[in-house]
Amino acid sequence: MVVEEEIGKKIRELRNSQGMTLERLSEKTGFSKGYLSKVENSDKAPPVSTLIRITRALNVSLSGIFEETESSTAISFVKKKDREIMARNGTGFGYYFETIAHKFENRSMDPYVISQPANPGEVSAFQHKGEELLFLLEGRMKFFHGDKVFIMEKGDCVYFDASIPHYGTSMDGKKSKCLMVIYTPKENEKQV
Repeated sequence: MVVEEEIGKKIRELRNSQGMTLERLSEKTGFSKGYLSKVENSDKAPPVSTLIRITRALNVSLSGIFEETESSTAISFVKKKDREIMARNGTGFGYYFETIAHKFENRSMDPYVISQPANPGEVSAFQHKGEELLFLLEGRMKFFHGDKVFIMEKGDCVYFDASIPHYGTSMDGKKSKCLMVIYTPKENEKQV
């Protein structure tokens, strides 16, 4: 499995193996060439939403970046002990995430368990095509979606348009954990 420090290198390898320039990747993702170069040369993982846009543009699954084992199957069963931690050392955004459906090939949704620190440092809003579901498993979280703010407690769920800037932070000086499911339409797929 690729560790966080190697994610950028893996993205560059995939891009180069397809003969794709940074300029072409920039056109396909909407990110600047400078930002993509920074991602490829960084030892920190970018946000999940950024990785999803890059993997879609490279026509690989998110698991392809992390070299997860995929198998052709109609079902994926992952025991808790078999989850794979992505961005093990945390990202520049302070959270880390675990895969929970990495055994299902060509999936349309990307589900993760996200752990956020008690006292986050830098907080950035995320924005990308598609939809997301966030279900709070532990702790309390303040969730921001555009100009709206929601106080989430264990068991609360929010489903939202991911094209609107959004982010969440733990509350009460305690960690929070949530189930996050991201749906990003494929490049040739129309969003309903």
